[in-house]
Amino acid sequence: MSTDLIARLQINTDLAEKILVGFIRDAVHKVGFRRAVIGLSGGIDSALAAYLTVAALGPENVLGIRMPYASSSADSMIDAQKVIDALNMQSLTVPITPFVAPFFERFEGITDTRKGNVMARMRMIVLYDQSAAFGGLVIGTSNKTEALIGYSTVYGDNAAAIQPIADLYKTQVRQLARALGVPRSIIDKPPSADLWVGQTDEGEIGYTYDQLDQLLYLLVDARYSVDEAVAEGFDRAMVVDVWRRVRANHYKRTMPTVAKLSQRTIGHDFLYLRDWVGA
Repeated sequence: MSTDLIARLQINTDLAEKILVGFIRDAVHKVGFRRAVIGLSGGIDSALAAYLTVAALGPENVLGIRMPYASSSADSMIDAQKVIDALNMQSLTVPITPFVAPFFERFEGITDTRKGNVMARMRMIVLYDQSAAFGGLVIGTSNKTEALIGYSTVYGDNAAAIQPIADLYKTQVRQLARALGVPRSIIDKPPSADLWVGQTDEGEIGYTYDQLDQLLYLLVDARYSVDEAVAEGFDRAMVVDVWRRVRANHYKRTMPTVAKLSQRTIGHDFLYLRDWVGA
């Protein structure tokens, strides 16, 4: 691909940090909270979200929770601990195997994908329970690449009160993580949801994040058509497949659609905090 396209994915990391730290602080405080809860997988997305959240709220006000499954990589636990130690944040470890194993046993022949969805949703149960116990909002860790192609579990890893890094492509997450000093062992390892042995994000998705980010930038940010993206040098089959995923997974990026009956319907006409003024 052209160096110009790669350059357009470069971000001003100082400015991005300032905006995102301010966003987290404002979003948490405006709804009456002072604390936050975040799941730490040992991956780069949750690490970056933790660094930003601690910068916004202070380490004493952020609870990082590790939630390993029986097959989770030991390295993931170690890398998550590196984040906890570097930030001096509050922490908790809650193994999810005792919760999900009986469910898996109930359904003979359950697939790895279904298991992964159950684990993702179990982790969100833990996070929201500890949100109530700790008194903190749940901070999301999804990035823009995964959100666009639907590489997420509804009411699992895409469930959160706020999503601070969901407008950063994966390559941009790496840029900001480097700038903030996230441990190199986290930045450099192959991205993985750590749902089963040998699982990697890029292996499941079928493309590298570098390929995806450059293509998605054209299709989404630059509003290229399929033909225009192909003219930039992308394989037509890939462009068609990726754009199909973006469209097919739109429902994962929105709240449940409300059927409109009244003059002011939630999600249609009643949308913003400004609607609360004078209430």
